[in-house]
Amino acid sequence: MKQKIVSTRAYRERLLADPHRPSFHFTVPDDNGMPGDPNGAFFADGVYHLMYLYSNSGTEAFHWGHISSRDLLHWRHHPDALLTDGGDRGCFSGGAFVDEDGTAYLTFWKFPAADGKKDNGGIALACARPPYDVWERMEPIAVEGTEWGIRDVELDGKTVHLGCADPSNIWKRNGFYYMQLGALCVLNKYGREENSPPEYQGDWTELFRSRDLKHWEFVHRFYTNTHAGEDWPDRTEDDMCPSFLPLYDAPAAGSFTGKWLQLFIAHNKGCQYYIGTLDDETETFLPEVHGRMSWQDNTFFAPEALVDDRNRHLLWAWLHDNPENDFEKYGWSGVYSFPRAVWLQDGELHMAPAEELAQLQCNHQTFEAPAEGRIPVKNGLLCRLKAQWSAGEAGGAGLRVRVSGDGSEYTAVFYDSAAGKLVMDTARSGCDGRRIREEAPFRLKEGEELSLDIFIDRSVIEVYANERQAICRRVYPTAPATAGGVCLIPGCAAPRTLEAWELDAANPY
Repeated sequence: MKQKIVSTRAYRERLLADPHRPSFHFTVPDDNGMPGDPNGAFFADGVYHLMYLYSNSGTEAFHWGHISSRDLLHWRHHPDALLTDGGDRGCFSGGAFVDEDGTAYLTFWKFPAADGKKDNGGIALACARPPYDVWERMEPIAVEGTEWGIRDVELDGKTVHLGCADPSNIWKRNGFYYMQLGALCVLNKYGREENSPPEYQGDWTELFRSRDLKHWEFVHRFYTNTHAGEDWPDRTEDDMCPSFLPLYDAPAAGSFTGKWLQLFIAHNKGCQYYIGTLDDETETFLPEVHGRMSWQDNTFFAPEALVDDRNRHLLWAWLHDNPENDFEKYGWSGVYSFPRAVWLQDGELHMAPAEELAQLQCNHQTFEAPAEGRIPVKNGLLCRLKAQWSAGEAGGAGLRVRVSGDGSEYTAVFYDSAAGKLVMDTARSGCDGRRIREEAPFRLKEGEELSLDIFIDRSVIEVYANERQAICRRVYPTAPATAGGVCLIPGCAAPRTLEAWELDAANPY
């Protein structure tokens, strides 16, 4: 026991000393967060619960870790919610649901039974009662696969291949429980060739329903993507890690808009979403608006969301731009975006960090029209920057952050008015990670000022523009402990006002 205590302390101190490990973005507390999807988020009795997928070094299987919080900042560790079952490899992603009696349910993609006799893997459920520390797997398996990620059924005399992977959260309507199943494995096997059947190409999910949460039946495809040629998902993009929840008209205490948000990933292009309506008679989703949260690659990945008691629609995503072999090099892996509130306003998705983040702010500084050169922010490694540009001066407005001592390394965050883009350029951000120019569509309205809200958390940079667009990525300066400079972008207008706050650490290590 003494050696375990000594080893645990040494491990935590090693993590504390790592200059890239975030201080308030959730980071897998121990072991290998690869894959690192957030899963099973739910809110109950004033507490936020979040599961995280990770590779357990002891069992060499995939577990769901479990954390909870009352303030979205400080998280309590629970026993793992999902482990191996009978020697299988554990499970992959899924969602959560809390019924009227307070019972919470997890939906997850189960690996096949180790002995090959019990089941072929598929979609399974587990349940727990408060305080949600002990989760019981439900029998029978909800939707058994014919093979990994696929269920074959006979419909109208024809064999149809259904997706049987990455279940969504459950929702309840008109006496039924519903959930979606992702279809990546069907796309990979039947839809990747040029001459593949059109019904197996592109993005879709399968809709299943149940009256008792034990016996599930296939209903139909949940939606159809009919926008070929636009910047909607193309035939190479799948729909996995789906989350389906109502949209409200304010970041908190809003009213239901009648619209729903379908969050999902394409494995090749990252997180994206549909906004649309749900047909009451057929329970079919009708997408009306499409948007992305990752554009040049798939960095913003595997979204998970919940709605709390204030009608806040909150989401997390795994930041997929890990350094190569990071667990082997540093002893940890797995970082999430800060919980992001999303709401519908003026027909488009708005977004902002959860308001609780302000509780970490301290050492406020104000800079009026700062001059060229470095801006003396107290702690550029762990801070919040809020900059405002007048409407006529926002053409190429932005800042350089995580600037090295000699100025050769930096991350540029700015608005490109000519291209109509919010840009985070990490090409000169350091020695590791994905060094690219990420560009998100964003255009100011007539007479609108530019507001950039930038959060720096060691290796994580998260930026919001006018609460209408956001980019979140990771960077790895060569000398991370000294690369905390903040300065104006040469040739760009200085902000009308700039505020800075140091941010206190919330993670225990």
